[in-house]
Amino acid sequence: MAESKKKYRQYSVDYLKFSFIPSMSDKRLPMCFLCNKVLSNDAMKPSKLEDHLRRCHPDKTDKNLKYFQTLKDKLQKRPTVDRMFASTSQRNDDGLRASYNISLLIAKSGKPHTIGEKLILPAVEELLKTVLHKPASDIIKRICLSNNTVQRRIDEMCYDIESFLCNYLQTTHFSIQLDESTLPGNEALLLAYVRFIMNQEIHKELLFARALTTDTKGESIFNALKNYFMEKAIPLSNIISVATDGAPAMFGRYRGFKTKCTGGVSNTLRHP
Repeated sequence: MAESKKKYRQYSVDYLKFSFIPSMSDKRLPMCFLCNKVLSNDAMKPSKLEDHLRRCHPDKTDKNLKYFQTLKDKLQKRPTVDRMFASTSQRNDDGLRASYNISLLIAKSGKPHTIGEKLILPAVEELLKTVLHKPASDIIKRICLSNNTVQRRIDEMCYDIESFLCNYLQTTHFSIQLDESTLPGNEALLLAYVRFIMNQEIHKELLFARALTTDTKGESIFNALKNYFMEKAIPLSNIISVATDGAPAMFGRYRGFKTKCTGGVSNTLRHP
């Protein structure tokens, strides 16, 4: 026959009047918070717990429940190694979160990445000292905003946003808008914007900006788009419409982008 499962006595809040709480290491065991002694589960009964109180702490036998509740609250508020590590970890997480949020603000402003270390951190330090009257050094040292760190934070956020967008475009239809521009130094840049529906709302996002390394002909533009879609596993068939400017590279009858796109994507709707 299979052995019967062992039954354990359960802790009751009534045991607090005997100075007992569940052990921190094993909730099935009673622990006296006056002497930190842990008893067996078999001792989890009023008579044995009261006996411990009378034998080991006779001066506390006449105390009421409120007295023991106060002692318990003080015990729980007392700093421990675990709590100190948890508190330190939380503060470090807050500093990391602030670093990402400030890096995002720097990216949106278009300011040099060095502004974090040269202006923002000194401004935060002055605010803490002058307005809040708090020591700033402990807070400032947890917020890393060096030039390289800000660049890394921005790159990580860009990658995360791009991954989310591409994963969504893999499973939905969308329209795309292309714009080919020439930068100083004759560097050709292809910008691609997508418009799609998410949560019953229309969204427009920049999908990519890539340099055209060969030329700006329609075939080169189409190949750049196709290669990006292949890298991100986005089906070309998910494109339902294409918008471009009226440049010959886009509208050429035989080698324009739209001609190539129509041949490569059968369901693409053309419109200027």
